[in-house]
Amino acid sequence: MLSKVILQANVDRFAKWLDKAENIVIVSHVFPDGDAIGSSLGLAHFLQSQDKEVHVVMPNAFPDFLYWMKGAQSIIRYDKHPDEADKLIAEADVICCLDFNCLKRIDKVAAAVEASKARKMLVDHHLDPEPFCDIVISHPHISSTSELVFRLICRLGYFEDITTACAECIYTGMMTDTGSFTYNSNSPEIYYIISQLLSKGIDKDLIYRKVFHTYSEGRLRLMGHVLSHMHVYPEFRAALITLTKKEQYRFNYMRGDSEGFVNLPLQMKGICFSVFLREDTEKRMIKVSLRSTGEFPCNQVAAEFFGGGGHLNASGGEVYGTMDEALERFKAALVKYQPLLLKNKL
Repeated sequence: MLSKVILQANVDRFAKWLDKAENIVIVSHVFPDGDAIGSSLGLAHFLQSQDKEVHVVMPNAFPDFLYWMKGAQSIIRYDKHPDEADKLIAEADVICCLDFNCLKRIDKVAAAVEASKARKMLVDHHLDPEPFCDIVISHPHISSTSELVFRLICRLGYFEDITTACAECIYTGMMTDTGSFTYNSNSPEIYYIISQLLSKGIDKDLIYRKVFHTYSEGRLRLMGHVLSHMHVYPEFRAALITLTKKEQYRFNYMRGDSEGFVNLPLQMKGICFSVFLREDTEKRMIKVSLRSTGEFPCNQVAAEFFGGGGHLNASGGEVYGTMDEALERFKAALVKYQPLLLKNKL
């Protein structure tokens, strides 16, 4: 049995909304990852089983290795179809905001969501949610938003209505947001949920292969290039990898090709902190990914130096500037956090 993490008042209120709602829109954050797509499609499949008209809107493109999930082809990209998305959001009875804690995380979609008269529900696991929704289901200690979606469906009393497609999406989100259950995944309840998803007919081994074994030749060659240029800082128990626009063009980079790169340096003995700096191809900024082991708070580093945040061992941020400026911030972070890095248990 699962503990009742979500407040009963929130469950009851959303249940009342569902009784009256006909048109529901689900939105998630810019540069959607596995949890954003998995939680959104998982919730969409459930709502469709309740005879609701459901549309999923994403701010921009998501990785090709997530397109296999049922419903992915129907996702409306705001950067390609803004007028259609604006109309759906304006006419929605309910808007479900998944896997983000503030409106700026949905980029240009934010204005439409904020202006909509629809009832709004947030389901998220990031710290410090902003007050832009009527129902706030925010639990940072939960491994993924996909896990929260599963819990919400069960608390509503609809476990039996979870289809195989719904279960596949939820599992994918849980798997990708925990590094295949290698961090933020020590709760026994996670594995109870997995057992319940398996009972719905998912093939977790096949899902893993679809997500992680369908990369291009370019990704593998890019990985080798990135690792060959990796910087290791043994005095800080840290490592850094970078990726410039020029390097992305050289290896025919596609969105998602660098997924998981930030985890690679943590395979080295003695390294407990890894940072990946990737130059954005569309904006003058550097995307920052941070990973750690043990109790080192990479989310604090993300917040203090890169305007971001996240979880203890997995966080992200941005630098609106050059790669050199991002490197300077990284080095300053190492100096400030050196005592914690050296104290951290591997």
